[in-house]
Amino acid sequence: MRPSAPDPAVAGGGEPTDLVLGPAPEAVVSVFGDRAADATRYAEILAGPGVTRGLLGPREVPRLWERHILNCAVVGELLPADIRVCDVGSGAGLPGIVLALARPDLSVTLLEPLLRRTLFLDEVIDLLCLENVRVLRGRAEEFAGKERFEVVTSRAVAPLDRLAGWSLPLLRSGGEMVALKGGSAEAELAESAELLAKLGATRWSVQMVGAGIVDPPTTVIRVGIDEEIQVRSAKKSRPRNRRPGR
Repeated sequence: MRPSAPDPAVAGGGEPTDLVLGPAPEAVVSVFGDRAADATRYAEILAGPGVTRGLLGPREVPRLWERHILNCAVVGELLPADIRVCDVGSGAGLPGIVLALARPDLSVTLLEPLLRRTLFLDEVIDLLCLENVRVLRGRAEEFAGKERFEVVTSRAVAPLDRLAGWSLPLLRSGGEMVALKGGSAEAELAESAELLAKLGATRWSVQMVGAGIVDPPTTVIRVGIDEEIQVRSAKKSRPRNRRPGR
């Protein structure tokens, strides 16, 4: 059992943001069901300690529900039941923690290289009693071929070409990368199609989800593989000392 962690609302330090988190929209209950209260608590954590600890910009607080939480939650419409999901570059837990709240049947791994962020994620997991979530500290390349998932998610992590290089080697056969993107998704996918094929992808598309819940709907790029991508062993190198908080 993980030792009890301090409440991020206490451990965050600093002054609270002056920008106010609005009340939870009605859609929160329909999306999160009996975990709507936990989703609200998570929103409060992001709006307070998430800002003071530098994981979210203060100007995002008033639009936190629509632009961040519900925007991520609707991606759950695309995910099969009872699968393993890896959220690459999870940051403050978007979309990983949101998906774990909206879809308790999922087993979610939050993959994040920065210590200060993994500490925050561990605190949130303990506070919200999320038994279907774990945190791995490291880069996606370090776990390629060692960990396999049915779905790998990401949000605002990197351009599609780099993102695919990190995400596809983490997939099981028949798995899919689901990347939350903006209005340039179609153009980005067109530019990367040739590279996706070289990486082993066999299908890709842009899809909108969450119509009627978020406006505009969430745009995602879906990239699938038929067979697991074999990863060559990386050359051994001297370990680099990690500085605290990095």
